[in-house]
Amino acid sequence: MAKIFTITEGLENMGAIKTGGQGSVYKGRRIGEIITAIKILPTPIYSESDDDKNYISFQNEVQKLKKVNEDANPNVVKILSSGITDSGNFPFIEMEFIEGPDLEELLKPPHERLFTIKEVLKVADQLSCALAHCHKLDVRHGDIKSNNVKYNKHTGNYVLLDFGLAMMSDEQRRTSLRHAGAIEFMAPEQNDGQMLFQTDVYGFGVVIFELLCGRVPFPLNDRGETGRNTVMMAHLEMPPPDVLQLRAQSLPTSWDETKREREMNVPEWLPTLIYKCLEKKPENRFATGIELHDYTWQNYIRTANSSQFNDTRVIFLEEENKRLRREREQLQQQLLQYQPLDILSVNNASLHKSSQGNTRIIDSGVSKGINTPASFFRKYAFLFLLLLLASAAAIYFLADGKKDTKKAVVTKQDQPVIDSPVREPFAIRTQLQNAKQFLIEGKIPEAFIIYSRLSQEQVPEAMYFYGKLALQNKNANISCAEAFALLKKASEKGYTPAKRTLGFLYSFADNTEALKELNYLQRCAFGKDVAKGSVLLMEATLQGDTTASRFLDMLNANK
Repeated sequence: MAKIFTITEGLENMGAIKTGGQGSVYKGRRIGEIITAIKILPTPIYSESDDDKNYISFQNEVQKLKKVNEDANPNVVKILSSGITDSGNFPFIEMEFIEGPDLEELLKPPHERLFTIKEVLKVADQLSCALAHCHKLDVRHGDIKSNNVKYNKHTGNYVLLDFGLAMMSDEQRRTSLRHAGAIEFMAPEQNDGQMLFQTDVYGFGVVIFELLCGRVPFPLNDRGETGRNTVMMAHLEMPPPDVLQLRAQSLPTSWDETKREREMNVPEWLPTLIYKCLEKKPENRFATGIELHDYTWQNYIRTANSSQFNDTRVIFLEEENKRLRREREQLQQQLLQYQPLDILSVNNASLHKSSQGNTRIIDSGVSKGINTPASFFRKYAFLFLLLLLASAAAIYFLADGKKDTKKAVVTKQDQPVIDSPVREPFAIRTQLQNAKQFLIEGKIPEAFIIYSRLSQEQVPEAMYFYGKLALQNKNANISCAEAFALLKKASEKGYTPAKRTLGFLYSFADNTEALKELNYLQRCAFGKDVAKGSVLLMEATLQGDTTASRFLDMLNANK
C-alpha cells in the first residue's frame, strides 16, 4: 500500500486520482472518515504575502470559488477548503468527492460509444446550468472537457469538476495548456492564454458534440507536437464536421432498427446549439453560460413537451382508467346488496304527489310514501354509475388516442385533472419528493404534472414551485398572472419560501441586476411595492429564512 502523507494538518493524501499539466487530483481524507478530492496546483507559492503574484492570484480566485458555494448548485462540485501544502508550498483546493464515472469513461466499453438523445439533452441542460451558475458569479472554468464532468451515481446528476485552471495566472495557464492541455476541447483563443466566458461555451459545445457523435470534432490522432499542432489549427480554421452524418455513422450495431431510427430523430435546435458554441470568434458564440442555459432550457422544455410527455400522459391516463374501473367494480358490488332498480322499473313505478307537493316513488320493495336510505341510494346510484362509466370511457379514449400521436404540446387545458384529491399528508410529501427528483433528473414534464395536480389541491409547496418556475421562464404552461397568483396563495397559506420570493419581487421589481441574477428578467414584469415586500421579507425572516434576511438587508441598504 502506498504511503499516506499529510497535505496539511488534518488532511491526508490517500493517492492520486488524476494527474495532468494543470495539476494533480488526489483522494483525500479529513480527520474522521470524510472522503474528499484535493487538487494540488503545480506552481509553488514562495511567500504568502502581497509580494508574490501567484499567491495574490490564488487568493482572488479562491474568493470567487467561495461565492460559487454560497448558493449551492447540484451540477457544480462543492469547494470545501483551500490552502498551501505543508511541504513544497503548493496551493491546493479541496472539493467534495463525487462517486461515479466521468463522461469520458461513459463513452468507453462496456458502455456504448455515444449517448442516447435523451441523455445528451440531460447533460446539455445540467452542464449549461453549471456554467450559468459559475458565470453569474464571475467564475470562468477554463477547462471544460468530458473527463471534468462526472455522473454522481448517488443523485443521478452530472457535476462539473476541477476548477484548477481557473486559479492559475495567465502565464501559468498559457504554459500549462500549450504543453499538457486537452487540445481537443480548447477554444481558439486559448492558444494565446485567454480565458473568457465564451471559452467555457466552446468547451461545452465540444462535449455535447462528443456525446452525440461518439468523438470530438477534431480528434487527436498523434500525441506528439505535430498532432497537437494539427488539432490546434483545425480549431482555428476548419469548420466542425456534420453532426448528424457522424452520428449516423457511429450508431452502435447492437441497437435494433427501431432504436436506430428513433435515435436519429435529433431535435433541430441541438445541432444549431453546437455549431453556435463552436464558432471561431468568441463574440459569435453565446456570450455567457447564462445565455447558453436560457437557450438550452427553453428548447429542452419544448422537446420534452413534444416527445417525452406523450408517454407520460398515456401512462397517467391509463392509471386513471384503472382507478375508475376499480371504483366501478366496487360500486357494482355495493349495488348487489340492494334490490336492483333499472330504468323500466322507474318508468313503471307510480308517481304520486303528496299534500305537501313532494314526489314519491312507490315500489314493491319500499314502504309506501317513505324515502328510505336504500331507496334513495338506488334512485341515484344508477345515474352515478353511468357518469363513472362515461368518465372511464373518455379517459380510455384519450389514452388510446395519445399512443398514436407523435407530438403533443403541453398546455394548461390538456394537463390531467385528478377527480379525487390526495388527502393523506404522507402521500402528498411523497409526490412532492418525486417532483423534486424529476426536476433533478431533467424529467420536467413529469414534475409539472405533479405540481399542477397538487396546485389544484391547494398544496402550498406545489403552488410555489409551479408558479416560481413560470416566473423564471421555465414553465410555459401558465401565464405570469396565474403564476403570481399561485405564489400569493402559497404565501397566504404561510409557506415561507413563497413569502420570501414575493417579498423579493415586490421590493426589487425595478432592480434589473437583482432580477437577472435570480432569472426573473426574461418573461414577466413585476409591480414594485416596497411596503408589501418588506413586510413579507420580515415575516419570512422571523420564520427563520436566512435568504429573506439577506434580501431585507439589501433593501435597507438601498434605502
